[in-house]
Amino acid sequence: MAIPRLRDYRGPAILSYGFRPLFFFGSLFAGLVMMAWLPVFYGSLELSSLFNPIDWHIHEIFFGYLAAVISGFLFTAVPNWTGRMPIQGSPLLLLVLIWSVGRIAMTFSVYFGWMLTMAIDLSFLTAIVFVIGNEVISGKNWRNLKVLLPISVFLAANVGFHLEAHFFGTSDYSRRLAMAAAIILIMLIGGRVIPSFTRNFLVRENPGRLPTPFDRFDAVSLAIGIVALAIWVVLIEGPVVAGFMGLAGLVQLVRLARWAGDRASGDFLVAILHISYLFIPTGFILVALSGFWPGDISPVAGMHAFGVGAVGSMTFSVMIRATLGHTGQPLKADFKTKLILIMIWTSAVFRIAAALYPAGTEILLEIAATTWVLAFIGFSAGFANLFFTRKRS
Repeated sequence: MAIPRLRDYRGPAILSYGFRPLFFFGSLFAGLVMMAWLPVFYGSLELSSLFNPIDWHIHEIFFGYLAAVISGFLFTAVPNWTGRMPIQGSPLLLLVLIWSVGRIAMTFSVYFGWMLTMAIDLSFLTAIVFVIGNEVISGKNWRNLKVLLPISVFLAANVGFHLEAHFFGTSDYSRRLAMAAAIILIMLIGGRVIPSFTRNFLVRENPGRLPTPFDRFDAVSLAIGIVALAIWVVLIEGPVVAGFMGLAGLVQLVRLARWAGDRASGDFLVAILHISYLFIPTGFILVALSGFWPGDISPVAGMHAFGVGAVGSMTFSVMIRATLGHTGQPLKADFKTKLILIMIWTSAVFRIAAALYPAGTEILLEIAATTWVLAFIGFSAGFANLFFTRKRS
């Protein structure tokens, strides 16, 4: 007997499936944070946070927005992996409230104090690790336990972020550790979903060369990427970092080429996965170039290729596809969907350009921030009816 996808749930539609509240509020939050960021950056708006402005900005993109989206994705994927019922109703509402209180505590930490702020903020990811771990173990889906590793590293990075910010005045190692955990998770999940969706499309619509199945090369490329990121986290810069990051970028380019993305242009929702993943080797290579030519290429360029590019566009690619698929919509990209993706890609390109071209930083930053806000507010508004109505597959 087929396992039903959902329990008989009669509460608010927004709480019927984990992706709904976490994608909606996460993306809305990402847009609002960026709206506040430039005034904060230029000194015209002051936060009541114990974190310095840059740390607050970085922290809330990683542990506010990204933590919500990762959790929404896992709450959607894990039931499919394990055959167990998804989290709904009151337990899901509690997790969303924990996440929301964390965002308030981080922004107004002057009133909470650093220890209480840390405890509140860490509680969300701690709960996610326990919930996902319990689901995977209870479902005896052992091979997917590996997804807990980057999530646990992500949680450790959040602990480090609070400790560094409090004791040293700014984060350093922990912000790179958070980025490394995010990129590792994208390499793991991207390596699973991109070839799969591409194969499905090509078999159906464009017979011929198919994506190469996961093999030893993929395993080696993942290992090289993880080692390179670990060295980068610890050493920050230098020829050793540059060499490993450059190698990781090249093997990730080859890995991406093996997924036959050049044959998938007929399906925008498949093609965007390949375009978005391209920011991962781009980030590796830019970090490597900044190590070889530190006076000419800012390391910030690589950080934002990873952050705005890989994290921003890959999360959008997954959110859009998951939302359409799990609300019974055709897996087709309409005008608003294409516009959202174009906005986030534009934001990534201009943010990288701002790091590479200091003379134009101000205008490039404003374009990058504006297109980021348009993308995230556009997604939360444009897809709101799918999050708040009951129609689903």
